[in-house]
Amino acid sequence: MKSLEELKAIREKMQGQIGIRNESSEQTRVIVGMATCGIASGARPVLTALADAVQTKGLTNVAVIQTGCIGLCQFEPIVEVMEPGKDKVTYIKMTPEKALEVIDQHLIRGQVIQKYTIAEVLG
Repeated sequence: MKSLEELKAIREKMQGQIGIRNESSEQTRVIVGMATCGIASGARPVLTALADAVQTKGLTNVAVIQTGCIGLCQFEPIVEVMEPGKDKVTYIKMTPEKALEVIDQHLIRGQVIQKYTIAEVLG
């Protein structure tokens, strides 16, 4: 970012792509940790990749939401997927490429990518 105008343009673009917190019981929430540790670790490109993919693929039942500190800084960038009626899945050390895999495999096909989860590391 080099100017305030560029920051404003990014903000406007993201506002249209990032779902507002919606307590609908039928909506899947994809939560990206955007505290200082997450941003420093590369969470912003992950957030952008997720938001763009959700919009491009027309996933109207999915909201991409940013949050503050998730509390696991050593595993940032972190993405949590919360689907109605299912356990929360926490993906760690995410990249934009891994995020696109999560969209295709987890959100579209319903298959959790275990090798990217915190359960795989701490298991």
